[in-house]
Amino acid sequence: MKSQMVVDSLPHADLPLAGSLTLADVARHLGAQLRGDSRQSITGVAGIEEAEAGHVTFVANPKYAALARTTRAAAVLVEPDFPEIPTTTLRIANPYLAFARLIELFYQPPAYLPGIHPTAAVDPTATIGANAHIGAYAVIGAQVSIGNNAVILPHVVVYPHATIGDRFFAHAHAIVREYCQLGDDVTLQNGAIVGSDGFGFARQKGAEFAGKAWYKILQSGPAILENFVEVQANACIDRASIGETRIRSGVKIDNLVQVGHGSTVGEDTLLCSQVGLAGSSRLGKNVILAGQVGVAGHCTIGDGAIATAQSGIPSDVAPGKVVSGYPAIDNRQWLRSVALFNKLPEMLRKLRASGE
Repeated sequence: MKSQMVVDSLPHADLPLAGSLTLADVARHLGAQLRGDSRQSITGVAGIEEAEAGHVTFVANPKYAALARTTRAAAVLVEPDFPEIPTTTLRIANPYLAFARLIELFYQPPAYLPGIHPTAAVDPTATIGANAHIGAYAVIGAQVSIGNNAVILPHVVVYPHATIGDRFFAHAHAIVREYCQLGDDVTLQNGAIVGSDGFGFARQKGAEFAGKAWYKILQSGPAILENFVEVQANACIDRASIGETRIRSGVKIDNLVQVGHGSTVGEDTLLCSQVGLAGSSRLGKNVILAGQVGVAGHCTIGDGAIATAQSGIPSDVAPGKVVSGYPAIDNRQWLRSVALFNKLPEMLRKLRASGE
């Protein structure tokens, strides 16, 4: 059966078509308190600096609060206690989340109807649930099990013996390696790789091993992704040499992240772009590692900890701590240190002058 694609522009039955939305419609849809002209027509959403007439924008960061007074937007999503401004406001507890929901009214990604493209290679021993869409040149290996309502786009490869739950969505060129296990509602963006070999080599010493000193350690343990995990473009989650690599429910992994073999990432943790976890890292729940954070092997990061961008973590981090710098230290101490570092040239000049 050939694959098909259909675009549904506005599936919200309780709302008029996007071109005829008013602020009253938007407020009702979001459950927001509206202050201002409810009859204004809304044609889209935009950032606060780019917004034009007909747009809804938002303020979730205090640094942009002043721009709310000058924006050309028809309305601004703000928190309930935000000061009054001339522009119409939609007041709601979480403006950023509300803005995310509002985007869905104006942009709908393609919806893929069930079907298997004739160029897809699906092993006869694979088990695929109902309503699957399998795109061109996708490869589904032997003994693979995939649940219901999967969307597998062109050039996705699922190696033999992988097990995947319901509502799997794999964008083009994503890969799931052998014996890996994925739960329900897992999304893999373009080029994401689940279960690539961990970086494990044992040193062989002696003249006879010249040119082949590193003996590859077989990576036998699967990568396991629980429910509601998203892995974004060109991120890699390595399989383990023994045991497993586990990504727990709700984790979101940004582009170009490296999760080393045998690591565990706790529920609802965020790993931002270019984060690197060395092997056997242990991250708790609700951890946030900002861009380019590096974690040394065998470190434990406690629940709710945060590491700011480009921090290097060579040792354990206690639950709830906010750390920065390299080696990572308490964020407040790091800020004081940075402020002092910037003053060092002037302090040195004064010290030299006082000794003359």
